[in-house]
Amino acid sequence: MSSGRAIGPIPSGAAIRTSEHATFGTTRAKLRGGRVQHPFTGVSTSNLDLDSIVDLCRAYEQLLRTGEAFSHTTAALLYGAPLPAAHAALRPLHVLSPTPTRSRTGGTVEHRSRAGFPVVLRFGLPVVEPVAMWLQLASAISREDLTAVGDFLVTGVLHGRAREPALADHAALAAAIDVGTGGRGMSGARWALERIRVGAASRPETLLRLVMAAAGLPEPVIGPAVVVAGGTLTLHPDLAYPELRLAIEYEGDGHRDPARWERDIERRELFEDAGWRVIRVTRNALFRDPDALIARIRRARIARAAD
Repeated sequence: MSSGRAIGPIPSGAAIRTSEHATFGTTRAKLRGGRVQHPFTGVSTSNLDLDSIVDLCRAYEQLLRTGEAFSHTTAALLYGAPLPAAHAALRPLHVLSPTPTRSRTGGTVEHRSRAGFPVVLRFGLPVVEPVAMWLQLASAISREDLTAVGDFLVTGVLHGRAREPALADHAALAAAIDVGTGGRGMSGARWALERIRVGAASRPETLLRLVMAAAGLPEPVIGPAVVVAGGTLTLHPDLAYPELRLAIEYEGDGHRDPARWERDIERRELFEDAGWRVIRVTRNALFRDPDALIARIRRARIARAAD
C-alpha cells in the first residue's frame, strides 16, 4: 500500500476516476505525485488502506458499470466469511456483470450472469446477496470450506457479547441449490447443506466437527450451555458431548495472546471443577495429524462413559 495525504481537492480516503480530474479541480500532473495512490488503471485515490478489502473495493467502485456488483471470493471477504488462505487474497477482485464488457482493468476477474441477480449494499458497496455468494463459491472451494461459509451465514458474527443477525438460513440456501441444479459445484453445495449448523464460531470449529463426523464419531453439540462456578457462571464449549460431560475446545493462534491464554486456563479449570473433561485441539492436531486427534477423542469418550 502507498499512503499519503490528500492532494488538492481530492479528500483523504476518497477515490476518483483519473479521467475526471478536471471535475475535481486538479491536473494529471498532480495526480502523478508520489503521495497519490493508483490501485487500478484509471483510478486515483488519496490515503486509502489498500490492504483492506473494503477500501480496495471503494477504489475500484469508480470503474463499476451499471448493474455490476462484487461477487465470489471478493463478496465473501466483504461479508467477513471464513475462507481458506488459498482463496483469501484481496486481489484479483471478482465482479459480476449483467452484460459482457469490452475490457476490464488488471487486478480483476469478470463473471457474467445473463439472468438478473440480487444486489445488496455492504459498507455502501454493491455486493451480490449472501446466498448467491455462497453458491458462487461452490465451484471454487472444498465442500468442507463451503460448509464453514454456510455455518457463518446461518449463525451471524459475534461482536463481543452482541451477535450480528444471520445473513441467510437453511431454507434460502436450499432454494438457491434448487434453482442452480446442474451448475458447477452443485454436488458439493448439496453435501455442505446437509452439514451446515447454527452456532459455529469459526472455520476450524466447523472443520473439526466435519473431521469427527467423517471418522464415524457421533455428531457433537455446538456451544451447549454449561453451568459452572457453583451455578454462578455459564460457559459454552466449542463442541461437546453433554451426556459424557466432555468438552472439545479449538485453540488457534489467537489463543497465544497472554491475556487469552490466562482466560483459557481459568476456563478449563472451571469446566473441570464442574466435572467436565476438556480436550484442547491445536491447529497442528486438526490439520496435520487428525487421525491421532480422533483416537484421542475416542479414548476420552470411552473413559467418560466408564466413569
